[in-house]
Amino acid sequence: MAGAGDNRVRHKGELSILNRKRPTIHDVAEASGVSRGTVSRVLNGKANVSLSAEAAVRRAVAETGYVVNRAARSLKTSRTGSIVMVLSEPQERLFEDPNFSVLMRVATNQLADRDMSLVLMIAGDDGGRDRVARYLRGGHADGALLISTHAGDPLLDEIERSGVPAVALGAVLGRESVIPYAAADERGGARAMAEYLVEQGRRKIGMITGPLDTPGGSLRLEGFTSVLGRKAGKQMVAHSDYTQAGGEEAMRRLLANVPDLDAVFVASDLMAAGALQALHAAGRRVPEDVAVGGFDDSAIASATRPALTTVRQPLAKVAEETVRLLLALLEDEAVEPVILPTELIIRDSA
Repeated sequence: MAGAGDNRVRHKGELSILNRKRPTIHDVAEASGVSRGTVSRVLNGKANVSLSAEAAVRRAVAETGYVVNRAARSLKTSRTGSIVMVLSEPQERLFEDPNFSVLMRVATNQLADRDMSLVLMIAGDDGGRDRVARYLRGGHADGALLISTHAGDPLLDEIERSGVPAVALGAVLGRESVIPYAAADERGGARAMAEYLVEQGRRKIGMITGPLDTPGGSLRLEGFTSVLGRKAGKQMVAHSDYTQAGGEEAMRRLLANVPDLDAVFVASDLMAAGALQALHAAGRRVPEDVAVGGFDDSAIASATRPALTTVRQPLAKVAEETVRLLLALLEDEAVEPVILPTELIIRDSA
């Protein structure tokens, strides 16, 4: 994550871009080097802000040409009582991946305690993104929970322009200092799995990643390569899409590239289930010939044969923290990213 100084330099280099679109509170926060919550407190005249922070915000407001969005501000006094959960994946992923049902259950229950409702919207294509943008611009939601958001998603700019507070489950790559988030320790969990496979005496260890424009894809790969170093060459890594079919296809590619592969770390349990199918079809025994490790510890992990050694991420707690951050934003409170530890769960596959 870049430091505040880097953010300010980057912002000044982008002033010509800001001149072409209305500056947002995120731009002011980036230019001033303080949190969005601090900017909001200054703009709302609250007293619990240091003189230096207030001066930095006032200077950034003048520099960016930011104008308070009166319509967005009015939402805070006449709220809708609903939060929109934006899933940036194709609709079929909602029903295939058990993680999403956990997120929805936790968020729904937590918001119900505040007498608030959760609205699910799918933004896996241009049409879905347009619908979400119109919904937010129409003032139908008090805030947005962003799930599985990809770096560079054009919907992010629409969310900023809407003035609706947003929090992500998992960092949004490239916007870590702009969009608050809660996440599991992606790097640390992947590192623990790679170290475990090495300790088991495995010498040819491959990896199946998720999409590299998501934190689970990028950061888990970083954790893996931090342990394997040069042994994690291009031929040892296959990229996939978090689906079971994608994991199966990626495993076939790995076996074709590295016939003597003796272990594989798969960046999700769902993809690992597909990898196990490919290994079985190829006549490879697990774990005797090829050890397999996953990530998530979802319901799938204990249902595979053999049961899956995996990295447990505290998904329910991450979801709780994501909602907590969003509720804090709605009250103009300062928030910071939350990263929760993972745990290595040893079963039969490795």
